[in-house]
Amino acid sequence: MKIHESAEDYLERILMLKLKNGMVRSIDIVHDLDYSKPSVSVAMKRLRENGYIEMDADGYITLLPPGQEIASRIYDRHQLLTQFLLQLGVSPENASADACKIEHDISDESYEKIKALTLRQQAASQVSL
Repeated sequence: MKIHESAEDYLERILMLKLKNGMVRSIDIVHDLDYSKPSVSVAMKRLRENGYIEMDADGYITLLPPGQEIASRIYDRHQLLTQFLLQLGVSPENASADACKIEHDISDESYEKIKALTLRQQAASQVSL
């Protein structure tokens, strides 16, 4: 099933907040993304209905395996693409923003080639240290 870019962004943000804070609630997403409570509430409902997340009685969000897989894939892409753009000399702010745009649309083939190049460059720079 094809998942929308906005759902990928929400899942990635849930993962990022979980890594940063240890737990995530909808209000954390509201504050982090500066979205309205109703918008986040609707998104969380859709993610729940599609089996990507679950919420406990206290409102804490857990990524279910399908949501975790998508969130991890998008987060890993974001991290690597940001690193790649930084190596090209792009400013940190633009590198992160552009990586967010690219991470959803880049083909697997192109991503894997960028990944291989980035990892080779990182390994070469560590050897020269």
